Amino acid sequence: MITKKYIAEFVGSFGLSFVVLSAVSFTIALPVAVPVIAGLTLALFVYTIGSISGSHINPAVTLGLLSIKKIEAKEALAYIIAQFLGALLALTMAKVFMLTTPEAMPQVFDGRVFMAEALGMFFFAFGIASVVYGKAKEQMSGIVVGGSLLLGVLIASFAGSAGILNPAVALALSALTFVYALAPVLGSVLGFKAYQYLVSGQ
Repeated sequence: MITKKYIAEFVGSFGLSFVVLSAVSFTIALPVAVPVIAGLTLALFVYTIGSISGSHINPAVTLGLLSIKKIEAKEALAYIIAQFLGALLALTMAKVFMLTTPEAMPQVFDGRVFMAEALGMFFFAFGIASVVYGKAKEQMSGIVVGGSLLLGVLIASFAGSAGILNPAVALALSALTFVYALAPVLGSVLGFKAYQYLVSGQ
């Protein structure tokens, strides 16, 4: 049975992926606009579907939460499937509306890009963890999460990666390489674990 939380993750992942893809298509001279748009979109979904699914809308976030036992493995798998399906729909709709999709990224492994993407995701997940552990006020959750995404994307971009920080969005952008699939997962696990240690000593 498809529960409301999986539908919420599907809708949120579609929305975020489509908005980012559209922003990349139309924002050529203003690269900073893309992370700002992504951060605002995520903040909106935190407020609209956060009470339903937690508004992960990112496989790396889901796996990071799994690493600190905030979600069960079976449910995490269903979340990830819903997230990737949402991203696939975004890619399909982009073709329908004839949006310009980025060229597929090269498959050659780049250690610097991997580290940049993981570092950006670390700070993104660290910010999310403050909401998960109740250290950020509930009314501020969307701002904290959206702001953390903005910070993470900027850090990753300045360090040399595309700053995607989301394997599902990477799929929509035709950029789901080894680096953009696994680096965010590593950064997410480390970010959540680091915050868990600070608040609980575990």
